[in-house]
Amino acid sequence: MNFGIALAPGVDAWKTVERAERLGFTHAWFYDTQMLCADVFVAMALAAARTSRIVLGTGVLVPSNRIAPVAANGLASLNRLAPGRIVFGVSTGFTARNTMGLGPMKLSDLREYVRVVQSLLRGDTVECGLEDAPRKIRFLNPEAGLIDITHPIPLHVSAFAPKARALTAEIADGWMNFVTMLPAALHEVGEMAAACRAAGRAPERLYKTGFTLGCVLREGEDAGSPRARAQAGPLVPVIFHAFLERTVDPRVLAPELGEAVKAFRAQYDTYTPADARYLQLHQGHLMWVRPEEERFVTPDLIRMATFTATAAELRERLRAMASAGYQQLAIQVVPGQEAALEDWAELAATL
Repeated sequence: MNFGIALAPGVDAWKTVERAERLGFTHAWFYDTQMLCADVFVAMALAAARTSRIVLGTGVLVPSNRIAPVAANGLASLNRLAPGRIVFGVSTGFTARNTMGLGPMKLSDLREYVRVVQSLLRGDTVECGLEDAPRKIRFLNPEAGLIDITHPIPLHVSAFAPKARALTAEIADGWMNFVTMLPAALHEVGEMAAACRAAGRAPERLYKTGFTLGCVLREGEDAGSPRARAQAGPLVPVIFHAFLERTVDPRVLAPELGEAVKAFRAQYDTYTPADARYLQLHQGHLMWVRPEEERFVTPDLIRMATFTATAAELRERLRAMASAGYQQLAIQVVPGQEAALEDWAELAATL
């Protein structure tokens, strides 16, 4: 199994990526959330210029936030810096749109966006809807050497629902999944494999990546330790965010978690301004735990919902994931917790 990292990009993210490459990580995935992070293409360009082997991917780009010709140009420009090391990761949007008060975009719009970007990256002339009218566009002088559309840029799609998985099976080179509890992760990869078979595709021909946060616990260390809370804890509030924004009924949850969701919803109702509570909800998303969220980040939830366990336990989880069809685990590096890279690299070496 390959090991990658995921990170919220800043202009110095290249330092973490360079360190990950030295430790043997195969991929670095950069979040693309404009209201939380630095620009993804700036961060990836700096990393591309300072590394030589590690694959660099958008994890994920959201079509509504950047028109297709601009995205294609950004990817082709990165490909000029790191030929053959760039991945086009894309989805309908969760955080990047939620931070602006928006829900996921339509799958049909995602399909059309991908069609245009991929056509441009092949050097084709393609019809693209711009300012409410179809326009024919293409890269006009790729032979000038300013961009690279010669080396292929694989398409990886983040997909969680049945229709999205069906689209992924049809058009993508890879599938991206955010994993929490192991049984759910195994079920989801099984569903993705079924979508591939329904599309007439061998499941093993779709590269599958699971993203998560976690902590490799030391001997005698508890999941509620300060180190574990710092490295894995930011994932726990995001699970509650999803319950809020996807209107999951707490009655379908385990009783103890259902009560916690009700309490989190009551807290959410206190956020201001009332017509834009998402502005407070997403501060620090996947980067740190806000003070009012600390009470929800319990040791039990850290252990249940993140990859926080001993090295022996994590090896068993990873072997189960690999057997089920995952080819990569991407661990998010929380800002200020870059030392976790060595722990995960040591674990990877023992598999």
